[in-house]
Amino acid sequence: MIPRWARFQSIAAVAGLLLVCAARPAAALDMPSPFVQEVLIKSTLVSLNDAVAADNFTVFHVKISKPFRDQFPPDKLKTIFKDLVDKHAVFDAIVAKPIILDQDAKIDDKGVLQLKGHFDTTPKQVKYQLGFIPSDGAWKLSGISIDIE
Repeated sequence: MIPRWARFQSIAAVAGLLLVCAARPAAALDMPSPFVQEVLIKSTLVSLNDAVAADNFTVFHVKISKPFRDQFPPDKLKTIFKDLVDKHAVFDAIVAKPIILDQDAKIDDKGVLQLKGHFDTTPKQVKYQLGFIPSDGAWKLSGISIDIE
């Protein structure tokens, strides 16, 4: 049996995309603490990893913001992330790694929490850019870009 980490190392191509939904006015939330930011980042990427591994985006879909859910039903998410599914991308090793910020967290003028960084995984780095908006009283995913290179 090939360990999950070895399968991650065998990924040959870069997978990347950017999904952005327009932020709708909602109750403003304060800047989350660094710990909460890390939880948002890792839980989002692990949920995506699970969706890719199962080739089923239903659970991932439930966890994202309502505007994002409305724009991208599970079948459309499956199509968007097809490259990761086809390459059997496994990037759950990020759970054990510290996040490395490429820019400070910020809430933009539309109320979107922007988190950008990477994980120092070898031989390939996992890079992410995530957007979160207030939805149902919590920060929920509204945009995602992931590159494995």
